[in-house]
Amino acid sequence: MKMEGESTSLKENLNEWRFSLHPKYILLPIDENHDQVKNNVKNVIYSEVTPHPLEKNLRLVCFSEDALTNILDMSPEIVNTGEFLEFVGGRRLPCGSLPVAHRYGGHQYGLWVGQLGDGRAHLIGEYVNRLCERWQVQLKGSGLTPYSRLYDGRCVLRAAIREMVASEAMFHLGVPTTRTAAVVASDDTVVRDLYYSGNPHREKTAILLRLSQSWFRFGSLEILAKGGELAILKQLTDFIIKEHFPDIHLSDENRFIRLFSEMAHRSLDLVAKWQGLGFTHGLLNTDNMSILGVTMDYGPFGFVDSYDGGFVSNSSDGEGRYSLSKQPDIVVWNIGQLANALKPLLSSSQQVHMTHILKTLDTYCKNKILETFLMKIGLKKERWGDEELVEKLLDMMQHTGADFTTTFRQLSELEPHEMVTGSKLEEKWSLKRLSSHSSWGCWLDQYRERLDKESVDSSSSCVFSVERVRRMRLVNPAYVPRTWLIQEAIQDAERDDFTKLRFLLQVIQNPYEVQPEAEARGFSNQPPQWAYALKISCSS
Repeated sequence: MKMEGESTSLKENLNEWRFSLHPKYILLPIDENHDQVKNNVKNVIYSEVTPHPLEKNLRLVCFSEDALTNILDMSPEIVNTGEFLEFVGGRRLPCGSLPVAHRYGGHQYGLWVGQLGDGRAHLIGEYVNRLCERWQVQLKGSGLTPYSRLYDGRCVLRAAIREMVASEAMFHLGVPTTRTAAVVASDDTVVRDLYYSGNPHREKTAILLRLSQSWFRFGSLEILAKGGELAILKQLTDFIIKEHFPDIHLSDENRFIRLFSEMAHRSLDLVAKWQGLGFTHGLLNTDNMSILGVTMDYGPFGFVDSYDGGFVSNSSDGEGRYSLSKQPDIVVWNIGQLANALKPLLSSSQQVHMTHILKTLDTYCKNKILETFLMKIGLKKERWGDEELVEKLLDMMQHTGADFTTTFRQLSELEPHEMVTGSKLEEKWSLKRLSSHSSWGCWLDQYRERLDKESVDSSSSCVFSVERVRRMRLVNPAYVPRTWLIQEAIQDAERDDFTKLRFLLQVIQNPYEVQPEAEARGFSNQPPQWAYALKISCSS
């Protein structure tokens, strides 16, 4: 008799594929009075609720071959079947499905807003794959739930495309993330006011097939602590430890402190990776912070083009609370709210311990970010003066408008002596722009001196140079999904032309390798002027 996860064959149709008959989330409190909209549910983690399928002209927009084959054990050919479209479109639920919506709360823009929850997403089951990994499968845009509040439970096509592109890019860039396996679109429409400007219009809808090993977030714990539901809080926290943190034992009286420390440091490791890629989440509320330290809930995100620490990708963030340079501080603040949620489970001495941990987080985060940027300029060991070296580089980039992604990539393509003048520098458009800064020559001298110190540890300067280039190209991508590239793909997709979207997804599968066709299409060129004015709306 085969156990879950033992089969190695890829399934070509849904008749061969099934969810786990024993999803772990059924061990948590589920509200079965499911089809009523609720303002204030108590003492539950989930509400049982059935997805509402899309109706008109379902078609496949795109899919992730990696997610299908390596997570869901599905053959890529399965996307060509009608049953797969019906599955993602919410019409057909595979064997073992138990659809629920998750209840959580959150701090948004620094204020507690109470109960939120999955307003347009349904966790439909758990799948244990051939690697014995347990994944939670979710439909997003699949209709009303008890947590939809005043919304319609739908996701528009442009938002679905953005999440698909972002989650795929982050995975291939090496950043922990939730995944999107597929997107289907429909001719069903909903009304959206894109920039909340009083000009609503109809947009096509879509559903995403999303995957994560857990959809719990900081707000999952906050809602229970805020409501005084301490028995459920302890039950959920122990569940999280047992299922996702196997190195922490349930018999350990300090398990909640250890859990907090692990979640905090994973979150800070994550934001250091974001900073190193110029990625701005755009909506870093506590309900968008994963307990596993993975990037989740892609909304108004953006990768900075011309470097600006104040870069804001979200058109609704007028005060720049979630700007690029503020992200580390916001994550530390969010971790403080997580600490408040766990405090009711701690003794007085454990609360003191937690306070000590909180005091170390700023320094830990700054060190992780510095380590990230040293790697980006080819340095392995931190030395005195390195922080100033990195800060000066970013300051020059901001003053000259040098491109973030391209500058670091081009630093790996030239030797320091080639970065002063000459034909090779002329070929590097972003480095050339950076070299116009009055301090460029001085910085370059300091950089060369710093590289010389590191090369002392190598067998030869030639070997060190080759190794430096290799290391830099492993952490400095040639391509990221720039907002303007995504926007062009969306505009065509809304006319049912998915060519640009699928090519973009193909390119970001290998973001660290130069690809001739991507170069021919201008993926590494200076962004068009209109691209710099793009802002992304929360409306989705």
